[in-house]
Amino acid sequence: MAYDEGAAQRVRELLEDEPGLTEKKMFGGIAFLLNGNMACGVTKDELMVRVGPEGHAAAVSQPHVRPFDLTGRPMAGWIVVGPAGYESDQALQNWVRQGVAFARSLPPK
Repeated sequence: MAYDEGAAQRVRELLEDEPGLTEKKMFGGIAFLLNGNMACGVTKDELMVRVGPEGHAAAVSQPHVRPFDLTGRPMAGWIVVGPAGYESDQALQNWVRQGVAFARSLPPK
């Protein structure tokens, strides 16, 4: 499984009214970018969220969350949320909002 299509659709529906939204295959999954900056994505059955360096420690302290690490070197400001951590619509919305807020804080690419 490359990525969970159901999870991707749930994220897509939350982001459908965001200006500058694009989707791109990345990290073996699907990424959602706002004006060229990644906000979040889905890989396998996990949610990737770009929370930024300032939000990283608080995010990884949450249940079902770990640093995003593809190569043995965790990426600062990026986290992965396991399925139990975004199972409810409210939890998913909260994570997606954090990714949107960080992506919107960056200059467009």
